[in-house]
Amino acid sequence: MLPNTGKLAGCTLFITGASRGIGKAIALKAARDGANIVIAAKTTDPHPKLPGTIYTAAKEVEAAGGKALACVVDIRNEQQVGEAVQKAVDMFGGIDILVNNASAISLTGTLGTPMKKVDLMLGINLRGTYLTSKLCIPHLLKSRNPHILNLSPPLNLNPVWFRNHTAYTMAKYGMSMCVLGMAEEFKGHIAVNALWPKTAIQTAAMDMLGGDGVSKQCRKPEIVADAAYTILSQPTEFTGHFLVDEDVLKDHGVHDMEPYAVQPGHPLLPDFFLDESPETLVQQMEQHGATSAFKPPSHDTSRGPIESTFDVIRGVISADVVKSTQGVYQFDLSGEHEGVWFLDLKSGSGSAGQGEPPAKADVVMSMDSADFTNMFAGNLKPTMAFMSGKLQIKGDMMLAMKLEKLMNRMNKAKL
Repeated sequence: MLPNTGKLAGCTLFITGASRGIGKAIALKAARDGANIVIAAKTTDPHPKLPGTIYTAAKEVEAAGGKALACVVDIRNEQQVGEAVQKAVDMFGGIDILVNNASAISLTGTLGTPMKKVDLMLGINLRGTYLTSKLCIPHLLKSRNPHILNLSPPLNLNPVWFRNHTAYTMAKYGMSMCVLGMAEEFKGHIAVNALWPKTAIQTAAMDMLGGDGVSKQCRKPEIVADAAYTILSQPTEFTGHFLVDEDVLKDHGVHDMEPYAVQPGHPLLPDFFLDESPETLVQQMEQHGATSAFKPPSHDTSRGPIESTFDVIRGVISADVVKSTQGVYQFDLSGEHEGVWFLDLKSGSGSAGQGEPPAKADVVMSMDSADFTNMFAGNLKPTMAFMSGKLQIKGDMMLAMKLEKLMNRMNKAKL
């Protein structure tokens, strides 16, 4: 892992969303140099599912050797951002580095994304990044080595990265367009770059999206923090780059990535927006076992693969599964064994079979029948099926994620 060099000693970093996850990891990395950290985030009270507040993060920063200023900030609110910027300048004398880390995510299609979610993502990711940059830039221009670093992906117009979550992609690419424009606008004065992880990173958001067991396919936030530290240590001439964490570290002599893995040796889940073809990535991960989270069921091939799969499903659903799930699923299958099937995990002890569900579906999943069989056999992870476009989901995404628990139960039953 990358050692500290002391290059950020005395620098003031304004970091949005720094109460947890990647933002906090970057804060702690800089704090070990003796940097001043402005923690600009909303969380003031503990959240039942998302650990950390601006105050607990501030304590960790100070314990690591830095100075901290915790500011309650919703980056959609111009007044709150402005007040936090002024507090930072009053307390530390200026701002040297801005890290636009705060982000909102909803991996849903156009018809399944409420405008409230669209507004949230555009408001935080795009507008919030632009606003915070705008208010920090007058102070950054007074710094000796000013930087803006956005946690956003390379701009990639491959339609695969749009078709399943257009709103989220637009919001994240808005952050990247800020890099493209501001790097050119402030060339020679402020370094403006983007950083994106090569693999999934273990954060509270990833745990919520990926469900149980996804963490072993992730790297720790420290890999992004180490890459960010390297970028922020460069002169202002280093600007306008869209960087990937692993590549940054390799360019600076770090070639062993295993210490960053949550579970060393386990295959990793690739992140969005990076083109090694998503289809190829799925195949590679299947070959190397990253998607084998559960054992394949034994099918009675005489009844057909879909019927056999549903035989297995019926064997593991129960009142307990229904109680913990509370969702009705509809599967619209195409291909060789096309048809409509349902899984009711909302009433009684549950039921499953062919045809429309007995009650309105909370989640509708559309995919090829062969991919459906592979998914329930453990040969295709739902996350990867969705990522690659093999699986389209309409409805409640959180309920869609809960299906993985049923699959894990199939594995435990050794069917």
